[in-house]
Amino acid sequence: MKKILIGFIVVLFVAVTVIAFTAVADAADYIGVKKCKACHMKQYKSWKKTGLATAFENLKPGVKADAKKKAGLDADKDYTTDAKCLKCHTTGYGKSGGFKSLAETPKLAGVQCESCHGPGSEYKVLMKKDKKYKIADAKAKGLIVPSEDEKGCMACHGADNPFKGKFNFKEGLEKTHAHFPMKHEH
Repeated sequence: MKKILIGFIVVLFVAVTVIAFTAVADAADYIGVKKCKACHMKQYKSWKKTGLATAFENLKPGVKADAKKKAGLDADKDYTTDAKCLKCHTTGYGKSGGFKSLAETPKLAGVQCESCHGPGSEYKVLMKKDKKYKIADAKAKGLIVPSEDEKGCMACHGADNPFKGKFNFKEGLEKTHAHFPMKHEH
């Protein structure tokens, strides 16, 4: 009886491990803003003019010194390796395939498309293959539509943000990039 129980536990452990690794292997990867830009140049140019595009730079010593001091932060400190800052000033930090460090994943520094729209490797394939894709199909592949999910914005603009101030969701969306009609079907 004991051998059967041990055998069952081993089989169960192996099955759970295989399922977990399969789920991780199937997860979408972060592709970086340069890949998004290839098809979304208007959005890219608009985003490039925003503070999101330079969010990582703000972590460097002396940058935005007055704002840092007002928030009670050390303006001369280098925050480019601070996990509390990286989760909001980079793309995918702490997630599989996301930003690790400037040396390892420089293409994911800053708040890029995938910070708000989710890792793009899966929905990018759909969008390239079918220019009249259905938005529901893109969502099934991991696309996030920020205007439908205020929680995504609040992950960085909520209570943990040292730069206190009321975040206006609608105004915040307008500051991300100009929104141009997409050519997909609904």
